[in-house]
Amino acid sequence: MQIHDVDLKLLRVFVAIVECGGLSAAESRLNIGRSTISSHLSDLEVRLGIKLCKRGRSGFELTEPGRVTYQASLELLRQCEAFANTVASSKNELSGRVSISVIDTMVSDPRCGVAQAIASLRQLSKNIQFDINVCEAREVETSVINGRSLVGLGVSRHHIRGLEYIPLHNENNYLYCGKGHELFSLEGQLLSEHLSDAEVITSNYMRDKEVRNDSLNYQNSATAYHDEGIAHLILSGEFIGYLPEHYASFWVDKGLMKVIEPENFAYQIPVSLIISKNNQANPLSNAIVETLLCSHAN
Repeated sequence: MQIHDVDLKLLRVFVAIVECGGLSAAESRLNIGRSTISSHLSDLEVRLGIKLCKRGRSGFELTEPGRVTYQASLELLRQCEAFANTVASSKNELSGRVSISVIDTMVSDPRCGVAQAIASLRQLSKNIQFDINVCEAREVETSVINGRSLVGLGVSRHHIRGLEYIPLHNENNYLYCGKGHELFSLEGQLLSEHLSDAEVITSNYMRDKEVRNDSLNYQNSATAYHDEGIAHLILSGEFIGYLPEHYASFWVDKGLMKVIEPENFAYQIPVSLIISKNNQANPLSNAIVETLLCSHAN
């Protein structure tokens, strides 16, 4: 088959579906409705003449041709990006799309230099487009290793082969309760006595028992996958949970949240700049890495 622009668009949709684990989950990344995503997927299957996945009540599952197509799509999209970057570098100018994946709430951290790096790149060239993807920690690594993002800012407990992790800073996380919670008005020994009864929010984003080992009351009655979800649950006044200090400070300053025994319930998460070792010869990738490192050093 001949590859046209419309085929590349459909392949990008397909890659997003696979990486998100389904059509509904891909809506927020693609910023289009499920029915449109389904139509694009059907169009691609007709175009290729194969069944790419099974979808229905049993969930989303790739077929074997779908797995092959996914890997081939990643390679094709990487080659298209490499072609554009190579042509741009031959003209001694930076041009192309800078795609950055970043964990949520980083924008509230004064040490985060993403905005400054973008400004610096724009001063170097107006021919650069930017694509910022805010996602869960694991997806940051997946996005970089698959070539969908040039760089990522995130956290990782187990480094993936083929990726390089450059330490940026440590993020301080503390335990918080909301204004309506019974712990909010307690202090000292009385607070400590009632703490064991408070239900703690369970999170799959680096904030689990293995990391904290704090012996608190995890009943799995409240679960969140992002800091914003944790904040909603804390502000309900029904649960307590961990948040980055820079993110929680907004509600602390307004008197809507309170930190609980920071000397006892605190931990740090190392934030890293994540890059693919395969992109080290890419001028655009090198430029964003250099500007990000400079902006975080300031």
